[in-house]
Amino acid sequence: MNLENNMQDCPITTAITIIGGKWKIPILYNLRENTLRFSELKRALSTVTQKMLTQQLRELEKDGLVVRKVYAQVPPKVEYSITPMAKNLEPILDALCCWAKEYQGSDCCKPAPDMTACEG
Repeated sequence: MNLENNMQDCPITTAITIIGGKWKIPILYNLRENTLRFSELKRALSTVTQKMLTQQLRELEKDGLVVRKVYAQVPPKVEYSITPMAKNLEPILDALCCWAKEYQGSDCCKPAPDMTACEG
């Protein structure tokens, strides 16, 4: 029995590979209810660098969780939204936020309106 092959086939390993990374969950959390422009995402995730945000958005787009829509206008306009596959993550993201609040000692388990309460 090869443990390494078993780990590669593990659904949890797949999930962590796809949504792992410091900024992917906060990006998805912010896009769960709204289509946002790059600058709006950058503002919501104030400590992320432009390079890292771009990289994480590209990876999420490649993995089919984020859609990037480019408008042919001057100045250029680009919007990001989640796909139906990413929409399926919403209850998981809410549960993760609730778990984190409980871990932090908070009694409140209502989803935060933005990632401000969930940024670390």
